[in-house]
Amino acid sequence: MPRSIAVMTFDPLAPLPGAPDPWQSSSMPAPRDGPPYTMTEMIAAEPAFAERLLTALRDDQTVRRLAADLRAAADAGEPVIFTGCGTSEHAAIACVAIVGEALRDAVVRDARIGSAQAFELLGRPSSSGVLVGVSHEGGTWATNGALREARDAGCQTALITVSDRSPGAQLAQVVVQTHEQDQSWCHTIGYLSPMLAATALAAAIRAQPVDPISVRAMLDTADGDPAGEAATILAGCTRLVVVGSGADYPSARELALKVEEGVHLPSTAHHLETLRHGHLAATDSTTGLVIILTDAEQRGEMLLDRARAVLRSAAAIGMPAAGIIAADLGDDIPRDLTPAGRLAVPVTSRLPRVEVSLIGSAIPLQQLTERLARERGTNPDTIGRDDPRHAAAADA
Repeated sequence: MPRSIAVMTFDPLAPLPGAPDPWQSSSMPAPRDGPPYTMTEMIAAEPAFAERLLTALRDDQTVRRLAADLRAAADAGEPVIFTGCGTSEHAAIACVAIVGEALRDAVVRDARIGSAQAFELLGRPSSSGVLVGVSHEGGTWATNGALREARDAGCQTALITVSDRSPGAQLAQVVVQTHEQDQSWCHTIGYLSPMLAATALAAAIRAQPVDPISVRAMLDTADGDPAGEAATILAGCTRLVVVGSGADYPSARELALKVEEGVHLPSTAHHLETLRHGHLAATDSTTGLVIILTDAEQRGEMLLDRARAVLRSAAAIGMPAAGIIAADLGDDIPRDLTPAGRLAVPVTSRLPRVEVSLIGSAIPLQQLTERLARERGTNPDTIGRDDPRHAAAADA
């Protein structure tokens, strides 16, 4: 397959293209010989994109309608389920954490809110409550099937997606549009945008508007190249293990997926406590560890103690360990326990901590993936499908 040799100058402040009109699924990005990859550009675009999207959603009537539907379902004790596949499933789990906290604060403490992988919903649709699909382009087979079955069973349906012209949008009663489409198949914008939509929904549920500029400021921080420094050490590993707890677990799952699809390096996500229950037996000094630690506000010392224990276990085995750690927790984890380095997640008091954890972790985990791709000489944009075998496997 021919490779592109010229890369246009990219403006990270400019809006990204929307979905094609008429709608069609995206084509594989043109492979590039090296960085900047399209993924590189998408990461650079995220701070300004976040401000644009949150500004647009602040007065969006569909956001207000869906927020009212979610509140009504929670108040009636009916289920609220978020669903998706791949990166969109991880974003759906994050949406549950963000929206669920707002519902519990504003409506009922025992709101029935959860997430499910879209395929697992097929054949057993709910006839009540609200099903919210997350699908960046709106063309995912399993997510659309879950929406169709739920709609036909009498459940309310909604979709968070880039455009209201997609097949998935035709199956939803409410469509929250994110407007700008990820240009890389190793999704970054596609992961961040549903979490921003959930943040807008949470703000509407609480009747407390979010400040788009403060979110941009949180994302728009750069201090050296810690991702590059960590990638230099981790790139020599034969596989990675990523751990997280609470709101950090969907981030861990997303990093593991990003590394596998963008770097082609085997990677597994575990709950923080699970790793030491047998899984360490399959690790050695060629296994890299990444711990994501941002969600310690409510669990405090208990979580920090278990995080330190996991890192001590890694040190005993000789595993190079890196951390994606909230800026206000860095002093709680000794530096010598993360010899592969650490990426700081900025914090702000202008957002609920769960939103800080999930949104703030997005760019660091994406930057680590992109730098690992550079170190290992892979193009993350194509998620391996520039290889005819993988292209055939995807279509099999």
